[in-house]
Amino acid sequence: MDLTTHWVGIVSILLFVGAYSLVITEEFTHLRKSKPVMLAAGIIWALIAYQYADSSQPHVVEEAVHNYLTEFAQLFLFLLAAMTYVNAMSERNVFLALRSWLTQRSYNYRTMFWITGILSFFLSPVIDNLTTALVMCAVVMAIGQGNPRFIGIACVNIVVAANAGGAFSPFGDITTLMVWQRGIISFGTFFALFLPSVVNFLVPAMIMSLAVPTSKPAATEAEDALVMKRGARRIMILFICTIVTAVSFHNFLHLPPFLGMMTGLAGLKFFGYYLRRTHSVTAFDRKHYGEIGDTSPFDTFREVSRVEWDTLLFFFGVIMCVGGLGFIGYLDQTSAYLYGQLGPTIANIMVGVMSAIVDNIPVMVAVLEMHPDMNTQQWLLVTLTAGVGGSLLSIGSAAGIALMGQARGQYTFFTHLRWTPAIALGYGLSIWLHLLINRGL
Repeated sequence: MDLTTHWVGIVSILLFVGAYSLVITEEFTHLRKSKPVMLAAGIIWALIAYQYADSSQPHVVEEAVHNYLTEFAQLFLFLLAAMTYVNAMSERNVFLALRSWLTQRSYNYRTMFWITGILSFFLSPVIDNLTTALVMCAVVMAIGQGNPRFIGIACVNIVVAANAGGAFSPFGDITTLMVWQRGIISFGTFFALFLPSVVNFLVPAMIMSLAVPTSKPAATEAEDALVMKRGARRIMILFICTIVTAVSFHNFLHLPPFLGMMTGLAGLKFFGYYLRRTHSVTAFDRKHYGEIGDTSPFDTFREVSRVEWDTLLFFFGVIMCVGGLGFIGYLDQTSAYLYGQLGPTIANIMVGVMSAIVDNIPVMVAVLEMHPDMNTQQWLLVTLTAGVGGSLLSIGSAAGIALMGQARGQYTFFTHLRWTPAIALGYGLSIWLHLLINRGL
């Protein structure tokens, strides 16, 4: 049933546009982004089901909803395990210890600009671009106290580096994760994007570094070196083993990656049980334990509760909204125009530009639902552009939006916009390099 010109289709489009407008203005309205898209998803599918209720295929809608729910459930369980591990490492002071170690070094501003950028690039493929950006932002804010100009430009660099680093790894960004879980690109094939990602980061970084002073930050009262808590290194090893398990389940056993992640999460829970049973309160704990409970033992269920539920429910709303629009028929029309008339290369470059305005998650969900007939090179291209295109504007990626909140007043939309031409140069060169070196895929 083609509903693209029907009132159901028009109302559905308006609902999605209205809901996503509220998502974009979250910083100003303080309305959590999951709420409008979840509401819109429910209404869109209710309208579709109402239209199909009197047809000869009333159960087609229910089957479609089940398919999209299965897709979301796999993504949800994968991210639940990954986020719990990241929370566990945070609770064990892994990221605070890294920040403490960096802030105690007497590097100048330009050196710290490069260190935080390079660390962001290589951390984001493992712990995702959003977490990486938040950790590195905390570092530059501690170092650049009283120097908002340095904080602003360093945050731009961190956003670009984190997004570029996340583009060549299935674990670095939601868009790459979705493509990998669909089985479109194998795990090892993503690393063909490494050099284009390096170019995407280095070109704007080299231009921006010229504006960073070589002076050293003013001396501040030194804080005690913060050390990681007991079990931190073993949790990091468990996380690496969990990633290997997820990849092995997918590549060798042909099982969904989320099953490997959940198996690894079980390993963390058993280790958490050991830490809890052997926990003893010491003066060392009281001094360095961290934000949560001065003397409370490690609890994996507490780390599960600290997962970013707003983000997970936002993914549910987006997947169901875009799925509803696809069921109506809009995505087939869009795919026919973009990939049929314009061609895959131009279409995929446009996807990156759109992701700077709309955010890459709904854009990539739409591309996956269209499922255009493309070779591996073009699927890698859309993965690259959707991942790094969000760096063009501060509102184009979760990392940029989060840093605007964390470094409020020092990293803003216009701070980032000032360097958009340099970022766009890196964006264009990374696409050119990918088309040059990966044309045989």
